Order: sequence, then structure tokens, then C-alpha cells
Amino acid sequence: MPFTKRIDAAVIRSLRTAQAGAAPPKLAAALEHAVLPGGARIRPQICMSVAKACGDDQPQIADAAAAAIELIHCASLVHDDLPCFDDAGFRRGKPSVHVAYGEPLAVLAGDSLIILAFETLARQAHHDCQRTAQLILSLTQSTGMPNGICAGQAWESEPEVNLSAYHRAKTGALFVAASRMGAIAAGHDPEPWTELGARIGEAFQVADDLRDVLYDEETLGKPVGQDEIHTRPNAVSELGVRGAIRRLKDILGGAIASIPSCEGEAELAEVVRKTAERLTPVSVKRSGAAHAV
Repeated sequence: MPFTKRIDAAVIRSLRTAQAGAAPPKLAAALEHAVLPGGARIRPQICMSVAKACGDDQPQIADAAAAAIELIHCASLVHDDLPCFDDAGFRRGKPSVHVAYGEPLAVLAGDSLIILAFETLARQAHHDCQRTAQLILSLTQSTGMPNGICAGQAWESEPEVNLSAYHRAKTGALFVAASRMGAIAAGHDPEPWTELGARIGEAFQVADDLRDVLYDEETLGKPVGQDEIHTRPNAVSELGVRGAIRRLKDILGGAIASIPSCEGEAELAEVVRKTAERLTPVSVKRSGAAHAV
């Protein structure tokens, strides 16, 4: 995938800011445990890809946007794994932050990463105040209430859950932020890019639901069967495996069709195709039941 080195460098720069000076050593270590090594970095990849498609005229702002999105995502994983939520013992193939450092430091690590994300954006104000303000607003809307990832987590405490609203908030919100913030970072109107992020986010959630059913813990790198254990709504329970596979294929096809006309349209379409390939569970690809669009 493109931009990997650029994204990693931006994330590490932000992380070192939080670890500087007289930072508490255990909390500083917990932050690094939560962020490094990274996962697929799909959200910042989308952000960077959209920024490039829009000209990427201020790469330092795009770097900050991508890093901020990834830091928020990592924070959400730290909190998701806590005993009060999923009570997951490992993440990305290693112990979860609360297992490695204890619950108090895990809570503080997640909180610190959220704050660090917004600090990372705020530090770009001297480059372009307007873009920076738009980026902060966009990430805020995708993180908090009423439509951000906090709202998505809260849906799990409701007696009746609207699956579409749940997925849009819990998973889709940060993908929408990624596509919109990529456009903002390059000085473009974010609105035409909203659908792309929403569709990739929905596809990611359906693919995650499929992996939760089809993969084992070693392959997935985290506990499986969590939706069933916690009686959470998911695409497989609603549509069945075959129905969820068809839905995934339809969403990914729509994602490519939604790309706005721009100079980098063809290159971005290829990035989305590669993302689709990455999202599709291996067992689904092997069965021939679905294929990358």
C-alpha cells in the first residue's frame, strides 16, 4: 500500500511529542504499545490517497491529518478492549494495553491518544488556520456524539439497535473522516468525498463481521466470536454469511463509483480496489463466493 513510510513517520512524530520531557514512563510505554507496530493503517491510507488525488499541496497538513485519524483509531481499540466493553486479552497479536499495563493506565492511554490526535492537528495552524480548523471539526464530529465512534459504542447499550446507524457511527465515522480530511488537507471541498468514506466504512464493518465468524483467533490477531458473546448486532446474523458476502461486494463496487472526478481519480480507484482485496476474508476469496472489485 502507498504512503506507509510517510504515515508511520507522522504517527511516530506525534507519539514522541507525548513521550517527551518528564512524561510518566509507564504511560509513555503504554502509548507506544497501543500504537506500534501498526495494523493495516487503512484509514490514514485513505486520507493520504484522497489528499494526493486532490493535489496534496501541503503534505505536512495531510501527514498530520492521517496521523490524527490513526491515533483516534488506536485510542478506540484500547478502550474497546477494556473489561467494561469487550474484555479482549490481546490485540494485533500481542496483549491488550489493559493486560500489559493495567486498566488505569489503559484508560489514560486511550484518553491521551485522543488528546494527542487533536494536538497533532492544532500544531498545523501556522501553516493554514482555515484548513486546520476544518480538520479539527471533522475529526471531532467523527469521534464524539451524536454520530461519532463514541455514539457507535453507546448503541451497544441500547435495548434496540438500528444496525445501519450503529455501523455508521461505530465503524463508518472514522472512514468518513478519512476521506473528508484528505480533501480538506489539500484545500478541497470535503462534501463530495463523504460517500466514498461511508461506503468503505460500511464495507469494513461487513468484512469484520465475516472475519469474526470465519477466522480463528490466531489468524485474526484478536479474540473471535465477540459479536455472539456480547449479543451485538452484525451483518452475518442479519443477512447470513452468503448475504453478507453479497453485501460486501455491492458496497465495494459502489465505493469506486462514488469517487469524485479529479486528477488522481484512476489512481485512487486502484487504491480502493486494493483495499477491497485486503478487506475480503481469505476464506471468502478462496471459495470464489466474492472477488475484489
